[in-house]
Amino acid sequence: MERTLEDLTAIDDKLSKRHIDLDPGGYFIIYLDREAGLICAKHYTNAIDDRGLAVDPETGKPIPARGKVQRTSTTLYRGRTAKEICVEIFEQEQTCPVTYLDHAAYLGREFVRAEIALVNGQEYVQD
Repeated sequence: MERTLEDLTAIDDKLSKRHIDLDPGGYFIIYLDREAGLICAKHYTNAIDDRGLAVDPETGKPIPARGKVQRTSTTLYRGRTAKEICVEIFEQEQTCPVTYLDHAAYLGREFVRAEIALVNGQEYVQD
C-alpha cells in the first residue's frame, strides 16, 4: 500500500497527541545556530510531581509547556549532525541526562529533523 505525504503527516500528527510520561532526568530545548552551522540542545533539570507534571526542582512550581520560562540550563550540547549531538549526549556523558527510552527516541527524531532543516535552510520548530 502506497502512502502519501499527507497520510504520513496525519499518522505523525495523531501520535504527537498521545500521552507520554515526562522524563525525570529533565528536558531539552532544541534550536539551530545557523551562523555556526550547529544543532544545539539546552538541557534543563526538572522533577515530576505526583500529578505527573514537570516542576522546577528548586521552587516546586510547575514548568509551563508554552511561553517564556526564565530558567538556567544545566548543559548546552552542540553538534554538526544529528549523530554527533546524540553521541555527545548519550555516549560521552558520565551520567546520561536522559532516563527514558521513549525520550531518547524522541530526541533522535528531533535531531534528525533539525539537521534536515539546517542543511536545507528551513525553519526548525521543536515538536
